[in-house]
Amino acid sequence: MANKSLFPCPPDWSIPWDAWEDTALGSCFSAMADTPQDPAYHGEGDVWTHTRLVCQALTDLPGFRALPERRRQALFLAALLHDLGKVPCTRWEDGRPVSTHHASVGASWVRQQLWPQLSGPGMAFRETVCCLIRYHTLPVHAISRGDGARALCRAAANGTVLPDFQLEMLCLLAEADILGRVCQDQKELLERVALCRELAREAGCFSGPRAFPSQHTAFRYYSGKTDFPDVPQYDDTWGTVTLLSGLPGTGKDTWIGENCPELPVVSLDALRAQLKIAPTEPQAKVAEAAREQARRYLREKREFVWNATNLSPQLRGRVTSLCGNYGAAVRIIYLETDWQTLLRRNAARRAMVPEGEIRRMLEKLVPPEPWEARRVEWKVV
Repeated sequence: MANKSLFPCPPDWSIPWDAWEDTALGSCFSAMADTPQDPAYHGEGDVWTHTRLVCQALTDLPGFRALPERRRQALFLAALLHDLGKVPCTRWEDGRPVSTHHASVGASWVRQQLWPQLSGPGMAFRETVCCLIRYHTLPVHAISRGDGARALCRAAANGTVLPDFQLEMLCLLAEADILGRVCQDQKELLERVALCRELAREAGCFSGPRAFPSQHTAFRYYSGKTDFPDVPQYDDTWGTVTLLSGLPGTGKDTWIGENCPELPVVSLDALRAQLKIAPTEPQAKVAEAAREQARRYLREKREFVWNATNLSPQLRGRVTSLCGNYGAAVRIIYLETDWQTLLRRNAARRAMVPEGEIRRMLEKLVPPEPWEARRVEWKVV
């Protein structure tokens, strides 16, 4: 973040709450103050009261103070916004407020809030914050999950595209989240985080991504096809399909022309033009035409590029699953540029996408995580 004065730092580690409330995020804080929590788990009160306690608890932790400045800033911002998702998610059930899926929804909300200032070159910082928010409940639950070690390794894999992200930071956030609440099971929850730390160390992913004998072995472990991450897996794939991901106007066509001009392309834009279907109209026919074209290349064992926005894990998963069924590996290339450049490039396209539609697409955007494919690369273009 550009304004370093907003973040606690030595020697006094104070939090300038008035300055934070004067930022563009002030309306978010007001909405959090109006969002109730179940008193059985949050006796301290509303989400904003809880958030302030969490931020103070985090700032007091020696592990937080020992982090490099950039990581401290990302972690503090994640703590400040970790429960923002409770604003849209909170519902009343049997007379009590519940907020199912608030972590993933909150990460999406935060991405949209930070996007104008932190898209393109600011991507790594923004997504470190979003990743911490998305996984902030994992340390409490990892030890009781049957796939706890695998889940931690998948989360830690984000460190391959986000150099500042570590499970160590995630555990600090979870610890502060517990210290910043009034509840009867606080001691048990803190013990769960401590056990998560030990599980992550045993899994080799506490301070960074887990090491694997090969990318193929890593992908098979992440996808649950092997339980032995240290045993090299036989690679029987015949080639690689390149899957592009990114909002309209990020330069996907240009990237293809510069990096793999010899490969055939399954282009949803081209198919839309061929079928005379606008981007704002139902896309079922376009998607089926793309899958049939891809099947032809896969049956021929021919490498190709799948060129579409592919904004969500669900959409990308359909393509990676299709390719995997035909014995192909997948490389995902996520492209991003700053907001103004994106709008300028989009305006120059023959099939320009309305700005309002791009903003709606941003609401669905979840950049690909490293466990989604054999290789995942993020590029600022």
